Amino acid sequence: MIFVDGLPWPPPNFDRSSERFRPQLISQEQGDLVLKSLLEHSSLVSASDRLKAMPERRLSMVSDDPSNTEPLSPSSRHVYVFQREFATVDPEFVELAGTDEATTCVAFIIREQDSGIISIAHLDSPKVINMGLDQMLSSLGRRKLGRLDVHIVGGFDDVLDRDTVGCMDKEPGHSIPLCRKIIEALKNRQEHFHIKTLCVLGHNTKLNANGITVPIIAGVLVDTSVGSIRPAIFDQSSRCPDEIVRRVRVTVASGDSRWKGKLMDTYDTFSDIFVIAPCSWSYNWARIASKLLQLPDSEILSNCSTSPQAENPNFVENERRVFRYLIGNLDWRLTFPNRKPRVHERVPSGGWRICN
Repeated sequence: MIFVDGLPWPPPNFDRSSERFRPQLISQEQGDLVLKSLLEHSSLVSASDRLKAMPERRLSMVSDDPSNTEPLSPSSRHVYVFQREFATVDPEFVELAGTDEATTCVAFIIREQDSGIISIAHLDSPKVINMGLDQMLSSLGRRKLGRLDVHIVGGFDDVLDRDTVGCMDKEPGHSIPLCRKIIEALKNRQEHFHIKTLCVLGHNTKLNANGITVPIIAGVLVDTSVGSIRPAIFDQSSRCPDEIVRRVRVTVASGDSRWKGKLMDTYDTFSDIFVIAPCSWSYNWARIASKLLQLPDSEILSNCSTSPQAENPNFVENERRVFRYLIGNLDWRLTFPNRKPRVHERVPSGGWRICN
């Protein structure tokens, strides 16, 4: 069930005249109607405006980084999630949690108000929403969940000829189907989801210098002590641990049946260690990676991105790093010996140490 400002949404008389909406399980068409109504809700519009007005926080683990970044001190315990990953964090152990590099993807955050525990995911496909939501809610560790505050940020208006916020008259590619599925899944469950932020689609779209639509916010940071969010961007040093292995998992997960329809595990909530669950890949990935590595930047963008003109400047180089890793590690069991997860624990300096 969805709530806004403490009240069920949509209200009981929502679109009753046309009988297009029923309060039970909703269809795709009804999901479009609910999503559109939420995008027009005055409280959520105001929340989006406040979020966009906040300065973007730039985060780094490197104290002498010459770029305009804010170093993370050893005491600032943080957890970062990549695309298709989720992590559930306890404020007792983790101060900050976040994700970035989202264009057509969505940062999805749930906070269980009674315990303060937060689950954050980087959602990239409608196919992972139902099982992913099950994973996130199960990981909160409570048999009976209390009020669940929700923030949904990302997914921009990725159809050039659309100029109306929330317009659903065309199948637009990636962002709307993803946002629609999220709202449909929340509406169809029994838990009480109180949406606090819905900065997506038209609310999260601007024109760049070339007149191309791009996202306004591509990353978020959660202050776990109070559950507040703000725009953020992370550098390579702060997307840890096991940054390149986790990128590889995102690339090859589609070929591993164990991850079909699921979000990828990253972190043990109650021991504050990263547990990078294994993912397998075939030798054929090295051949694919070798071919992709020979392509010019423009073709890597068009082949590997859902939004080639909206990606961050490091996208192509990060893809090339993944290709080189797959070429150099033909057998996935070298990365995950004995099919075991890669386990990392924090060190006093604020970094991570692999334990196996």
